[in-house]
Amino acid sequence: MRKMKKKTSSGEKRGVYLREMAASGKIASFRLPPLPTVGELIKLYGLRAEKQLSQNFLLDLRLTDKLVRQAGNLNNAHVCEVGPGPGGLTRSILNAGATDLLVVEKDSRFIPGLKLLSEAAPGRLRIVHGDILTYRMDRGFPGIICQPWEKDPPNLHIIGNLPFSVSTPLIISWLENIANRTGPFAYGRTQLTLTFQKEVAQRLTASTKSKQRSRLSIMAQYLCTVHQCFTIPGKAFVPKPKVDVGVVHFTPLVQPLIQQPFKLVEKVVRNIFQFRRKHCHRGIGMLFPEVRRDAFTEELMCKADVEPTMRPVELTIPHIKALADVYAEMCAREPLLLGYDFREELRLKHLGKRRTPKAMAKGTAPSPE
Repeated sequence: MRKMKKKTSSGEKRGVYLREMAASGKIASFRLPPLPTVGELIKLYGLRAEKQLSQNFLLDLRLTDKLVRQAGNLNNAHVCEVGPGPGGLTRSILNAGATDLLVVEKDSRFIPGLKLLSEAAPGRLRIVHGDILTYRMDRGFPGIICQPWEKDPPNLHIIGNLPFSVSTPLIISWLENIANRTGPFAYGRTQLTLTFQKEVAQRLTASTKSKQRSRLSIMAQYLCTVHQCFTIPGKAFVPKPKVDVGVVHFTPLVQPLIQQPFKLVEKVVRNIFQFRRKHCHRGIGMLFPEVRRDAFTEELMCKADVEPTMRPVELTIPHIKALADVYAEMCAREPLLLGYDFREELRLKHLGKRRTPKAMAKGTAPSPE
């Protein structure tokens, strides 16, 4: 009998064609086939931005293309997009030539529209329905793309139009990953191109003595080269937020500017900037228990050779490095210092004050505790 030839679907043919293009390095010239516009998809699936999730859609493909260009050359690149939503930025990443795009989307309403894009670019778009804060990105890409930390960054990029509510905790989490070379940075010095509220973007990139100088400035800049690329006006988003949006690019440094554990550096910086308008010794003093605060603060400031009357915004990263190094030495000498939290001491103090009047009313002596 004559063997029937298996019919090949148009999708399979397109998949073979794309794989051949990727192998020949011609994928950058690939453009997505005609698709409904992002606006039409929003109407088709009845989508709307959820205020409680801080969602704002960027529908202008000229702006999404411009954002993607800040990431550099994506030809044959691996990319993780955070919170793709209706897929506007996703289209720009695919059109830029990425051969492997992993999107992580928490909101199930956007999955059908993303699947439509996946069908239009077979073999190039993978969809994860999950939360980026808990997703194990170190398992999301093949190990072959790994690069030694001392070499150039891997051909892996993280790109995202981040919801305002998650942007700060997410970048702090990734900065800790950079310090520990874990998560997406297990592959090497993975680059990030992300959106933030304009004010947050300014804090991330603020220089010494500027009004925007903050905890975020120090934490980002001691670990990365940070560059504010451009500003997207709020009116470009749907719904329109009350603020403009800044696009920021991060490249991890080969050697961090402070050679101390991330948690220790973060604790020192957080305490310094909680009194940003005071002299820096005020915040530094909060690193120590009240009973020895003055003596320890003086020792730290003296050994680090930092002027106590400097304002937090005047401190350079070398100043912070000196403070962190001396504080680490003091913690090695006095192990309980690292776990000390002045807020907890304050809470117990207030709790004791509330208990004392009750004990006296009952005619009993207050507990020594």
